[in-house]
Amino acid sequence: MIRNFRDHAANERTFLAWVRTAIAVLAFGFLIERFDLLLKAAGLSSHTPATQGYDLGNIAGASSIILGSAMFVLAIIRFAKTARNIDSNDERPGAGSKFDVALAGLMSLVGISSFLYVSHALTAVR
Repeated sequence: MIRNFRDHAANERTFLAWVRTAIAVLAFGFLIERFDLLLKAAGLSSHTPATQGYDLGNIAGASSIILGSAMFVLAIIRFAKTARNIDSNDERPGAGSKFDVALAGLMSLVGISSFLYVSHALTAVR
């Protein structure tokens, strides 16, 4: 039997949740990066979008891709650190929620910039 099996299993489930979220953020970033191609393929846009809107879409998509990639790295670091803490006999303070709140804030900024880009692209189509 593995010592502290339930804690290690919970740590692994949390790690996998981080990985799924990172994959979703990466996919969303790629979608935003290629939104103009989607509009052209659907026949909704026959012109090149305005440069300002295109730049906003590139920034939003690239930042989402970078954020998703960073989430992978952070998930690995948190998983390894938590696994060490579970096996340690020493008492250690919890990680806290400051990082989680900061990450949620960054994701909110990416979401807002993505919304602005999509609304700009859709109004340019009409």
